[in-house]
Amino acid sequence: MLVIRAARAFDGEHAVPGPVSVFVADGRIVGVEPGEAHVPDGWQVADHPAATILPGLFDLHSHLGGDGRDGALDRLPEYSAAELDAVIDDSLRRELAVGVTVVRDLGDRDWSVLRRRDRAPDGRPVPTILAAGPPITSAGGHCWRFATQAVGPEQLRAAVRERAERGVDVVKVMGSGGTMTPGTDLMSCQFSEAELRLIVDEAHAAGLPVTVHAHNLPAVEQALAAHADGIEHCTCLTEQGVRISDDLLHRLAARGIPVCPTLGTDPDAPAPPAARELLERIGATREARLALVVRTHRAGVRIVSGADSGISAAKPHGSLPAAVADLVCGGVSTTDALASATSLAADAVGLGTRKGRLRAGHDADLLLCEGDPVTHIGALTAVTAVMVGGTWADLS
Repeated sequence: MLVIRAARAFDGEHAVPGPVSVFVADGRIVGVEPGEAHVPDGWQVADHPAATILPGLFDLHSHLGGDGRDGALDRLPEYSAAELDAVIDDSLRRELAVGVTVVRDLGDRDWSVLRRRDRAPDGRPVPTILAAGPPITSAGGHCWRFATQAVGPEQLRAAVRERAERGVDVVKVMGSGGTMTPGTDLMSCQFSEAELRLIVDEAHAAGLPVTVHAHNLPAVEQALAAHADGIEHCTCLTEQGVRISDDLLHRLAARGIPVCPTLGTDPDAPAPPAARELLERIGATREARLALVVRTHRAGVRIVSGADSGISAAKPHGSLPAAVADLVCGGVSTTDALASATSLAADAVGLGTRKGRLRAGHDADLLLCEGDPVTHIGALTAVTAVMVGGTWADLS
């Protein structure tokens, strides 16, 4: 039984002036009290007099099998099973080191992340894993080398049913081409609206949500029309640059569909040349993307944070704080940005009653950072301690 005392808190929704005491027992938060709360006999105390305590972070778009170096997705099909397991374990350590306590993997090879999710615990804290398994793509489509390629209704149904049988947490569909697979078209949809709707209907019948990779504007429209449960990237690319109408923003907001814009690119690591050339040609600059995300947020669309971590040197594992900081850089308030990686993210993946908030009864997944990220978002990177299920993680 432990009392953690901190200078202040962010509870997943609001800034809480300090000092704050968080009571932890049996892996759960049992109380959150202001001030120097009374400590019952037999309870230990952990004092963090300069720190902010907040819920552990969610990275809702990760590729744990990616090693975070350029060419990561090209290497993924070449790893032996043992090599892939080692990469996944290293990725989890890197995520945990920045305070990520829930990670959603949106594309693995050979169900490797599902196996890691289901491995018997060895006593060391690791992030909770939500796994999609291999993504569903078209023939020769984005990430085809490790995805499930499906053509026509029967193959699409079979792909969804296999995921349900294997116990995935979410179905990931490549709705458009991408920047990491040569030969795919970033500006085209990979499935028809009817095919995408079939995938969604089949998944929903099995009790599974569907999230859609959508870089171009028609793919975003398709995902919304097909009643997908989430949209990844939502870059809204057109030949005229990044574009989205007020009408589409209104429909996204009215549906309540979570959008994960996958920000958080390391500015010191260049994008792959082919991707950089295309994005520069159509005017899809970082500034244009940030402006789109902020406009989307202000329209009332649910923005959640995920970094597409692991796919390249520009997006290594542990990039989630940079994705949150990018929101603030674009003009989102620090509290809304932090909520995108805590309470809103938890709600988006069905864990809002257990995680993502400093609340009695919730899992004791906690992050302590030096300073106050509500007043200076850069403090989010000054991690001093991470707890998962009531156990301190070894960050050395």
